[in-house]
Amino acid sequence: MRSSVVLGTSRAILDLLDEAVLVAPTDSRVLITGESGVGKEVLAHYLHERSPRSRKPMIAINCAGMPESLLESELFGHARGSFTGAHCNRRGLLEVADGATLMLDEVGEMSLRMQRLLLRFLETGELQRVGAEGQHRHVNVRIIAATNRDLYERTQQKEFREDLYYRLNVVQLVVPPLRVRVADIRLLFEHFLRAIAEQYTLAPCRLSDEASRQLEAHHWPGNIRELKNLAERVALRSPGQLITTLPLHAVSSRADVPRRKLAEVRAAALAHASDELYERMITHGESFWTVVSVPFIARDLTRDTVRAIVERGLARTKGNYKLLASLFNFPVTDYKRFLNFLDKHQCHVAFQPFRSVERPRRSTANASP
Repeated sequence: MRSSVVLGTSRAILDLLDEAVLVAPTDSRVLITGESGVGKEVLAHYLHERSPRSRKPMIAINCAGMPESLLESELFGHARGSFTGAHCNRRGLLEVADGATLMLDEVGEMSLRMQRLLLRFLETGELQRVGAEGQHRHVNVRIIAATNRDLYERTQQKEFREDLYYRLNVVQLVVPPLRVRVADIRLLFEHFLRAIAEQYTLAPCRLSDEASRQLEAHHWPGNIRELKNLAERVALRSPGQLITTLPLHAVSSRADVPRRKLAEVRAAALAHASDELYERMITHGESFWTVVSVPFIARDLTRDTVRAIVERGLARTKGNYKLLASLFNFPVTDYKRFLNFLDKHQCHVAFQPFRSVERPRRSTANASP
């Protein structure tokens, strides 16, 4: 039941779709990030089908699902006799996707050698089949990459090429986890119930308010994939019935509640600490070096607190790092020192999500594309 329809009325998903609408008609490379199961491939289809390349199908490949040698052959193709079993010339997916879109799912799992080969292709547009000496071809492919990894963090650990990261991360779209889209949970679940009933020619289930509350109380570590699996179990077990309770193994366990409460407490403490330090700089004119750097080096602050402060600053400067100098009260000559501090301590925050763009107005009727 693959679909490019992205359902939701929550602020988190509407903001994401506003960004997607702007970038979809372009050829810009997009890096889609988010936890496992949030629907990154669905968003990739959404982008492709609203682009001039939609006359051809989007092609997707899971970079984590095959060994390096097979992945190279799948992407670039191979020449006859290039390895055991290569009985004929074969086009790779990059060649097949000429004029269309190729999604590289789980791109963060690529080996460093494959990263180098991909980088070369992105720089030149040339591809060479495995074992094809001196034969090159130019192709025009839009690349959409997706990962549940923190690729910037992996560049700092030398596990992902920094130059490739910046080649892929022209536009970054972050798909929110289901637990921050509580308003969308019932809508999505009822959509899956109807779709599964139609697929198997069953009477559709109806969801009670109590069952809906159970859905909203669950932590959803598997995100939309987990929600869809639950909907399929319910639809097959109880066709046409009013669902008043959900399978016990699918709803929140007792252990979920304290885990969520602990997460809420931590989030509140982080927000309080970052707000206090941010206000000391903005309102009282104190410097970043004394308010943030010194206590961080002394281990009185966490990386998350520093990142939260930088995020607040970037939100105010519309993603402009240089303007943080005056905002955080340190001289412009300290700008490189500031960036080096963030990079060294893994506190760097991507500026792209904070860049100011004029978003098209959305009507209520189009709230659920």
